[in-house]
Amino acid sequence: MATTKWSIDPTHSEIGFKVKHMMFTNVSGKFGTYDATITTDGDNFENADIQFSGDIASIDTANADRDGHLRSGDFFDAENHPKLIFKGSSFKKVNDGEFELTGDLKIKDVSKPVKFPVEFSGIMTDPWGNTKVGLSIEGKINRKDWGLNWNSALETGGVLVGEEVRLNIELQFAKQA
Repeated sequence: MATTKWSIDPTHSEIGFKVKHMMFTNVSGKFGTYDATITTDGDNFENADIQFSGDIASIDTANADRDGHLRSGDFFDAENHPKLIFKGSSFKKVNDGEFELTGDLKIKDVSKPVKFPVEFSGIMTDPWGNTKVGLSIEGKINRKDWGLNWNSALETGGVLVGEEVRLNIELQFAKQA
């Protein structure tokens, strides 16, 4: 079967995350600049090769001071480690419309295996004749596993920044001719 390449449609995709702030509210953010590709056998997504990279300098939490702190050496160290990189190793069908994505997530110089459930929205043709596919990924990682350790103790107990990062990723890909 012929290999098919799929490129991300950034105008219809979003790479979002949430982290607890002061242990009781969530702060949301997203990557503004990223790239992702999928390579499949024809239109069969089972065992697809999935690659993703996000530019650390494009992190946006709607607060310039916080964004600068996240890009600093306290967290991502964007100057020395400009990209977050995911390389998929497995994309397996679990049920109709449900897949499991496994791969290595590299942040800074630390690469760790991760596994995420994926909702596969199917393949459609848009009004301009382009073949599209949609994926929704939700998952959790512990930021400390990648050396993102900075925190500050609160006077009332607890810490300023939660360890768990919840991912909310909506992706649309276009089939390449």
